[in-house]
Order: sequence, then structure tokens, then C-alpha cells
Amino acid sequence: MQQILVLNSGSSSLKFQLFTMPEETVLCSGLIERIGSEDAKFKYKTNREKIRVVTPIPNHKVALEILAKQLLDPETGSIKSPEDIDVVAHRVVHGGKEFSETIEITKNVKDKIKALSPLAPLHNPANLEGINIAETIFKKAKQVAVFDTAFHQTIPEHVYKYALPNKFSDKIRLYGFHGTSHKYVSEKAIGLLGEKESKIITIHLGNGCSMSAIKNGVCIDHSLGFSPNAGLIMGTRSGDLDPTIIFYLAEKFNLNLKELNTLLQKESGMLGLTGHGDLREIEELAKEGDKACQLAIKMNTYRIKKYIGSYTAALNGLDAIVFTAGIGENSTIMRELICEDLDFLGIKLDIVKNNERLKTIRTISTPDSKIKVFVIPTNEELEIAKETYDLLVKE
Repeated sequence: MQQILVLNSGSSSLKFQLFTMPEETVLCSGLIERIGSEDAKFKYKTNREKIRVVTPIPNHKVALEILAKQLLDPETGSIKSPEDIDVVAHRVVHGGKEFSETIEITKNVKDKIKALSPLAPLHNPANLEGINIAETIFKKAKQVAVFDTAFHQTIPEHVYKYALPNKFSDKIRLYGFHGTSHKYVSEKAIGLLGEKESKIITIHLGNGCSMSAIKNGVCIDHSLGFSPNAGLIMGTRSGDLDPTIIFYLAEKFNLNLKELNTLLQKESGMLGLTGHGDLREIEELAKEGDKACQLAIKMNTYRIKKYIGSYTAALNGLDAIVFTAGIGENSTIMRELICEDLDFLGIKLDIVKNNERLKTIRTISTPDSKIKVFVIPTNEELEIAKETYDLLVKE
């Protein structure tokens, strides 16, 4: 039995779960958000209790120290020592082409994660900071990295390569992200289908959004590309753009590179279209007749439909669509609009099942639908724990 602490360190947040493996038992879990602010929130739960504290947490070091003091053993009710943790498994967003599988962290690995930071500037630096701090707190534990990009390393060259001069090909290519989520839910969908061969489209919809085309469990295409800013319309990210727009913005509005990057990463997407960053609020305003919110939802769902069509062609057929992540699991409106007018594919949505507010794996297509439509809650932390445990078994 291994005690594996999974850490997902963001720029201003820290999400964690403590597992015993291979039993997949969750001992405790939590989220520390708004790190660096006076009203940081610490949410923590075991099978015995829930804690919610609002307190100043100036940095990730303090956040991890608080976390380490709250790792409760649910059997004894006593606090675990950091020395009881066997492995700390870290989610790392960008592994480039260097990392195609889960790996134990060394100085060389950390150097490569740092070198890849320009490709995921909002994520890799925070991931690396979490690793460095965890090494000082959980001194006896192995530190392991699980990469978002690893699941997409199977994408073939004719798909991942961009039509740029070949001298750039070594560095610039489609990498793909949200890999642990797409891997987890696709495996669940394959189990539901019960077939040896399968053609599945997974749709991860949250603040960041992505889609994968998965054939027989292997990813063959993905909507996010060189960076996490391609593909679908996201909370604050633009998704696909004509690249000439960037030059036009620079020349016409005198924007420098830093300003352009901020515009495309933090000020665009649904926020830029509506002035609101929370889809729940956008949906409510759309119901009340807000034209900007109605248009943004229509643009968003139309983009997803286009990807469904193109991925169905790439897969040469389709067995199932999977909705997952915060929006995918909870927004009945988005799921309905995405599946609307896809009857040429044989997709028939069961409106009653789609409107059920459940937190479980479920089928929301009608029995006679040629293509199954599933809602599968993602569990990236469990996937990270499983991949980490598999690495330990191999050693």
C-alpha cells in the first residue's frame, strides 16, 4: 500500500488529494484558492469532517505548510506526519516532446520543465514552484511528475506538424493538454461501450476547454495545440484565430507582445465577448435576453460542433461523445445546444436525462441514438495517482 499525495499547483491555487493505492481510497482532499490575497480560502474534507477557512495565505510555501498540517488519517483521527507520505505526484501542464510518460523528478527534469515554461507561462512556473516547495516539506517522499501533454504524444506527425518551414519543426508542433482528463474519461467510456474497438470524442469544458479524437484508446487529434490557447472558445482565452489578426492588433492599436499575450490569454473568450467570466452568470443573462451573452453561447457551441464534425471525419465514424469537466458535467444548456442539429450523425439527446442534476456517470442519449452521449465526471487526481502507482510498480 502506497500513500500518494497528488498536487495540482496553479498560479493562485493549490488542489490536492491523498490516496492509498492501489485501493484508490481517498483519505482527504481539498482546495486552497486565492493564494497571495487577504481572503484566501482553504476547503478541506475527509470522510469525517469538512473545514472551510478564509485566511491570508501569502504564498504557495505557506499553503503547502497548512496542507501538511491537515493531512488527517480518517481511521485514527490523528494528523499524518509529512514523513508518512510515500510519494508526491505533481500535475505538470507542459512536457513538450521530452516527456511522453510519468517520471520521477530529478534536477534534470526540473530544468526541462523550466525550459518549457514559455510554452505554458500560466502553468509550468506554478507547477515547478509546487515541486520545489514540496521537496522541502515532504523530504522523504519521492517526487513524481505527470504531464498533461503525455496522452497526446500518440498524435501522428501529419496531424501535429504545422505548415511552417521545416527548420522550426523541432520546436513548434501541436502538443495538446488536459491529457489526464481525456485519458480518464475515455477509458471510462470504452468500458461503457464494451467494445474492443471504439471511436470517441471527449469534450473537456471548463475555464479551459479542449476536445480529443480517440481511436481504440489512443489519441489521434486534439484541439489545443502548441499552447493552451488554441481550439475552442474558453473562459478568458480566444481559441482559434486568424494569425494575421495579431499583426493587425499590434499595428492598429499599438499593442506590444506582452499586451497581446495578456489580451489573448486573459481578456478574450467568453469574458471578452460578454464582460463576464462565469458561464453560469452568462447563461442566466442570456435567459433574460442579454444579446451579447446569447451570441457568445451560440459562438461557443458552434465552434464545438465544427470540431465534432471534423473529428468524426478523422475517426471515420463515431461511437460516443463524452462531456466532462465543470461546464461539461453541469451545463445542461451547453450540452443541449452542442447536440442540437446533429441528427445527420444519428445523435439523439434525451432532454429529460440531460436535465437531471446528477454527479455520476450517465448516458444522456436516447436508446435509439446511433451515437452514445455520456456525461462522465473527470477525476484528474485519481488518474495521476494511478499513473504514479504504475510507475512505482515498474521500478
